Amino acid sequence: MSVIGATTGIGVDTSRIGSNKNLKAAGERFESVFTGMMLKSMRQAKLADGLFENKASGQFRDMWDQKVAENMAVTTPLGIGKAMTEFLARSQKVNMAETANSTQAEPQPAVNPSEGKSG
Repeated sequence: MSVIGATTGIGVDTSRIGSNKNLKAAGERFESVFTGMMLKSMRQAKLADGLFENKASGQFRDMWDQKVAENMAVTTPLGIGKAMTEFLARSQKVNMAETANSTQAEPQPAVNPSEGKSG
């Protein structure tokens, strides 16, 4: 069962990011999406229309760019996917450590009762 955050509407179940295989796949997918957006932005910055430019050729060019981006993410990554993977791995370790510490330690009150009293 998936739990949805009350304020964000985003799933808070992080059990899927626990394995290195899933983290690596997410990093590659993120790299692919980022590279695809970069290629699309580069294509939009053209100086003039081509001689044989039409809607069909634009559609095939977009599909080609998507495949190139996916291939680049696997074979010659830019590094942003790896950085994201490492960040998620570190944060997952921190979250696991915080959970382990919170179950062992007694909860501390937010305000110390002796604070604010003059003797």
